[in-house]
Amino acid sequence: MGEIFYTKEVNEQCVVRKGCDHGPAPIPAEGQWVKVKEVTQISALSHGIGWCAPQQGACKLTLNVKNGIIEEALVETIGCSGMTHSAAMAAEILQGKTILEALNTDLVCDAINVAMREIFKQLVYGRSQTAFSENGLPVGSSLEDLGGVLRSQVGTMFATKQKGVRYLEMTDGYVIGIGLDKNNEVIGYKFVNLGKMMKAIRNGTDPKEAYEKAVGQYGRFNDAVKVIDPRKE
Repeated sequence: MGEIFYTKEVNEQCVVRKGCDHGPAPIPAEGQWVKVKEVTQISALSHGIGWCAPQQGACKLTLNVKNGIIEEALVETIGCSGMTHSAAMAAEILQGKTILEALNTDLVCDAINVAMREIFKQLVYGRSQTAFSENGLPVGSSLEDLGGVLRSQVGTMFATKQKGVRYLEMTDGYVIGIGLDKNNEVIGYKFVNLGKMMKAIRNGTDPKEAYEKAVGQYGRFNDAVKVIDPRKE
């Protein structure tokens, strides 16, 4: 940093001494109250949501920060094919950086950059998932958001005024059938849990058997008068 210069008006002023100085307001950080003056005093796990300029896609960013350093990053994106590739690059970029460094780093995609901005505000203001948890959460905890099959929770629904709603994907999985009652109203759905199916296949189960074992249903599907394929009918 260079030398500080003052204007003539300031140089000619007399000194009025500062009275009280209580420092910054304390924020909760992993079970402690911390008066944060340096980035290295931040420890937290939190989430940030970002969107790109045309608002075509969005990103959910989860960071686990210890002593100001990003130890863990989970980058989830939706709505844009290019954004998924950007997420791969961002995941390599983020870990090991301080949160201030990451805030001022190009994370490839608009949505991921915005998510970083939003999570930075959460972290420095003490609004984190681990604000009141002693020692926070161990590195790797963000994977709990994905469940046992390590797959993002996605909801995809399509609807038109003329033809009504189509459930395409739920947290349960890929929807393969929607159950309708006599009034053609949805009363349940059938799905295949893709994460569970792929896990079984990778462990040596025959694909057909893995598919059948990964199929489930929700609601009053068994009472349906009619079942439709949401992608064809």
